[in-house]
Parts: sequence; structure tokens; C-alpha cells
Amino acid sequence: MTAPSLAPSLPAIPVCPVEEMGLRELERIRLILRGGSVIDWRRMHFSSRDEVDGFLRLCQIDVSRPFDDVWVRTILADAVAYLRRTFDYRVADAVARPKEVHDLFLYASGVGGGRYRRIACIVLKVMHVIQHIEGRDLLFRLAASEAEVAELVTQRVLGVAREMRERELPVVEFAHSIKTRESLVTKLIAKKETVAAQVYDRTRFRIVTKRREDLLPVLYFLSQRLFPFNFVVPGQTENSLISFRELLEVYPNFERCIPDLHLDRDFEDREEREGNVFSGSGYRVLNFVVDLPLRMDAYLPPPGEDSRDRKGRIVFALVEFQMMDEDTARGNEQGENAHENYKRRQRRRVLGRLSRGLVVPKRKP
Repeated sequence: MTAPSLAPSLPAIPVCPVEEMGLRELERIRLILRGGSVIDWRRMHFSSRDEVDGFLRLCQIDVSRPFDDVWVRTILADAVAYLRRTFDYRVADAVARPKEVHDLFLYASGVGGGRYRRIACIVLKVMHVIQHIEGRDLLFRLAASEAEVAELVTQRVLGVAREMRERELPVVEFAHSIKTRESLVTKLIAKKETVAAQVYDRTRFRIVTKRREDLLPVLYFLSQRLFPFNFVVPGQTENSLISFRELLEVYPNFERCIPDLHLDRDFEDREEREGNVFSGSGYRVLNFVVDLPLRMDAYLPPPGEDSRDRKGRIVFALVEFQMMDEDTARGNEQGENAHENYKRRQRRRVLGRLSRGLVVPKRKP
């Protein structure tokens, strides 16, 4: 017997205009824009229990349900044991066994004083990694096909797309696609790392906003309703569209946040980044990949009948998002930027790799 989906409901939230964003929003947006990792952060930015609860629900966790609370505390205990065993860390009982799981996030944000902030941050980072390991392990063990997981992803993402339309966000296109087997083969041969796990965009969603300035509020809305900001896959972002430095210069509310940033304002300018080598020189896009959390209750016994030693119910599915504004989208389909020219350059690379050192037969007349 399988259980129906127990995905938590999310509280209603307002759309946050860029002019009203502060340090919390700026750091989360920057993480997505540069494809960074939350492991490098020094603190969290939660200010209330309700905010933490909304974030946990976005992660598909509802700790008001005993079995979800037990699972989070299992991950917490594993993280604390790892730190004590590996580094001989002294983890305070308030962090190792908080009255509520929410307290851990508030400690890491410095709420109520900074006494436990550093150790709470360290514990949360380890929990983040352990949760990913557990989710991957569960996905491999479940009798769920790749097509079924892709369908769950599509349902969840398109549900948020409907909400965006109902709330009249300035989105003119929200489309999804799944790569064909031929496209996967071509991409894998074109890449130096010919490993199937390195293909992140089997399931891809393209989002086009009306204007360039609409991208940030739409992006932040997605990070509140669809994917938690910390699940952006590090190193897999291509951003030739939104300059972080320009954001600080254009919006005075962001400039005030500069002294408290995790990374200095010029960090992106010093990074060496290689864009997609097959794209045209004028191609502009914000392309990023997330590990989308999915509850798999339909493939598992009901919580009260679950006899597994490890009772995780959440897996992660890699999903690519491609964002741009309407003018940029038009420019990306012209001249050398056109998709057919992109595919031609990619196929040329593939043929070169396949035929290197070999004699390639000429075509028959």
C-alpha cells in the first residue's frame, strides 16, 4: 500500500519588488546569479519562526508532522556526530537538541544574540550535505522511472507557473522541454566530461519576462515558491545577462547592504568563468540548475507502516531554468546566436572528437 503525496502547503506570500529587497534577498539572488554554494556562507538571514517554517515547507518538510520532525532531527544528529567525531567539535546542547528545529535556523541568523551563530551555521551546512546524500540514495532505491520523476517535476513547476499567471507576474513565456536521447548523446560527446550525471538539463524550463527589470522579482518569487535558494547547483550557472555590480549601482537599497555581504562587491569580476562555447558571442541568458526537492510518498509505505531504517521521503531532481527578457529572447534568435547555428557548432565539435586519429569515410556521391 502506498501513501498519497504529503507535500506541505506553502503560506501565501507577496511578490517582493526589487526596491523593497534587503540583504536577505540580495544574498539569495546573488547565490543564484553566480552559481555559488551556501556552504561558503557565514550566516543565515531568517528573522522569525514563521519564515523558517515557510522555508522548511519549501524544502518539502512539515515539522508539525511527527515523522517529518523525527527525520529532520535524525539528519541533525548525524551532522552533530560527524562534527564531533571528525573534528572534535564541541556542539552546544541548544544546537544539537533544540526545542524546535526552527531554533537552529534562527541561531544561525544571529536572532537573540550571536552566541550559537557560528556552530549553528556549521551544523546546518553539514545537514545540507547529508540531506542531499539521503535524497540521492532514496531515489536510486525507489521503483520510480526517470520519466515518472520528470513528470513530478513538470507538475510541480507548472503549478507555480499557473500561480504566477494568476498573480499577473510579468511573464510572457513559461515553457518546458525534455531532451531527446539524440540530444543527450550529442551533448555528452561534446563535453569533456562524458558522464551521464554531468547532463543537468534533461528537464528544462524557459522563462521569458516582459522587461529586463522584471527578471529579479520573478527569480526571487521562484526561490520562494518553487526551489529553496540553497539547492542551486554550484558551478552550473551561466549568467551573461544580469551584472551583480550593476545591481548595486542601480538600486540604492542594495548599495546599503555592501558592508554585510558574504563576498565583496567585486568578487564576480575576479572569477574566471567559461560560458557555453557553442553560443554566439552576442547570446545573453541567465541559465542555472537546481536540485528540486520532491516528496515520494506515493512510492513509499504510509509513515506509520514504514519499516525502513532510514525514513527519508524526499528526493532531488536536477532541473535547468533559462531566463531572459523579451528583447533579449529576440536577439538570441538572430544571426550567429540562432539555435540552428548553435547546434551546427556543437555537431562540428562532436564529429571532430569522434573522428580524431581515425579515417572517416567520405560520403557516397
